[in-house]
Amino acid sequence: MKTHANLFISLFLIAILSSCSSSKRRSNVSQGTGLEINSPRGGFQYKTNYKGQETGPGLVFVPGGTFIKGKVQDDVMRDWNNAPVRVQVRSFFMDETEVTNLMYIEYLDWLERVYKEKYPQVYTAAIPDTMVWRSPLGFNEDMVNNYLRHPAFRDYPVVGVTWQQATNYAKWRTDRVNEKRLERDGYLEKGISLEIDSIKADSTYNTKTYLLAPNMVYGGGLSEKIPDNKKNNNKVGNDSIARIEDGLLLPEYRLPTEAEWEYAALGLSELREYNNYRGKKKYPWSGASTRSDKRKTEGDQLANFKQGKGDYSGISGWSSDNADITAPVRAYPPNDFGLHGMAGNVAEWVADVYRPTINNDISDMSYYRGNLYAKPAIGPEGKTDIVDSVELETAPNNKLNIKSLPGEVQFTEIDPSTDAKLRPNFDKADNSDFMDGDDQSKLSGEAEMYKFAVDKDGVEIDNKEKVKSLISDQTRVVKGGSWKDRSYWLDPAQRRYLPEFMAADFIGFRCAMSYLGESNLKKRPRD
Repeated sequence: MKTHANLFISLFLIAILSSCSSSKRRSNVSQGTGLEINSPRGGFQYKTNYKGQETGPGLVFVPGGTFIKGKVQDDVMRDWNNAPVRVQVRSFFMDETEVTNLMYIEYLDWLERVYKEKYPQVYTAAIPDTMVWRSPLGFNEDMVNNYLRHPAFRDYPVVGVTWQQATNYAKWRTDRVNEKRLERDGYLEKGISLEIDSIKADSTYNTKTYLLAPNMVYGGGLSEKIPDNKKNNNKVGNDSIARIEDGLLLPEYRLPTEAEWEYAALGLSELREYNNYRGKKKYPWSGASTRSDKRKTEGDQLANFKQGKGDYSGISGWSSDNADITAPVRAYPPNDFGLHGMAGNVAEWVADVYRPTINNDISDMSYYRGNLYAKPAIGPEGKTDIVDSVELETAPNNKLNIKSLPGEVQFTEIDPSTDAKLRPNFDKADNSDFMDGDDQSKLSGEAEMYKFAVDKDGVEIDNKEKVKSLISDQTRVVKGGSWKDRSYWLDPAQRRYLPEFMAADFIGFRCAMSYLGESNLKKRPRD
């Protein structure tokens, strides 16, 4: 009997080992052709041992799911601008906190060192508008002069930033994070990302350029920055470049969509029971009160908001929320996803173009308004065009906006007659006004419905009698309540708007990043 048992165990172990060996062979042999993958003798090379997307600096994973987007409470303001509808949000990453003054100053420092000598307006265009703190009948000059840069406010959310500035910050952050990752994995020499003072304005690192035209990275000097063990006869070759197939470079940092922001703010997972949500949420925390009901913190405010007329913090002592203006980004408990500040402190820019109503019939998956489809510009020699100078634009309020920087890939809008010909899903490049009623609302010879004092290209409309709305294709959604708002605005479903070239003392932002792969995050260490 003992012999039979030992034989059975031996056969069982052999079967397991055979299965593992077979699985290993399959991962390195093409299922389509039977040819070897990643053979040292050559052939097709691919990262078959990819472990999943790593979590970028500052980010928290938000598992996707379905939820009711919109107002589930009474619409006492009668705005009717966010009717409830069930939508699906894909898994993504989001900043644990709003972007702080310290994080933004790091960006300004980099721009100043790299661009101020040759392109000083680049640095100027990125500086937040500190004069948003001014009030004709209020003394706020100390905030004007100190809030952005003084170390007392280093962990406070940056404000006075336009939607355009926030978007440019996210682009810069993408490049710095991916440049550091290339260093870490030996594709760039160690310390390249810290040698700011030696970087020239026309020879910076850009992720899209690295992927599409690597020979043009660092102004054409990439080969000089590749370690010797990665070089192929001192040239940029396949072995010295990290490809998209390697999964090393992270997707871009960006502003979250409105649907992503609202889903992340609600943190509905704490109400989940099997495949249902048990109840509704008015705030990012459970319950209908703005005060904590936990024993250790009972009675403490859970967010920074205006409690009443002339009351921004409450009476000094127990009932105070300890913040008359903004507060440090981690001053209040996180929601169930681990995100701080999704109610109160500052409202936040999101990516969407604003419309008073959301078209619920078009897309219930990853809803977003503002798609502008573009493609890399290809030169006469068949190579990707690279921007060779700074391109700035002046907004109607005379604020500068950085449109492109040297070393970036030159993008151009798709051509509807060729790129979108006979496509069933889209037929034009700019979809900001897609099915929003423009055609139905036009009168003969008059301006379109969603064009106000400024048209799509930033040109002022001369005939103000044609103006039909305060909303345009340059108007962006603002989500969440702030230190200046009553508790009504803490509801994640609330939405407001502001032109993308304007700023306010109660609006900040945080970044998001798409998650590529399975819906559930595989455990990976942070950078």
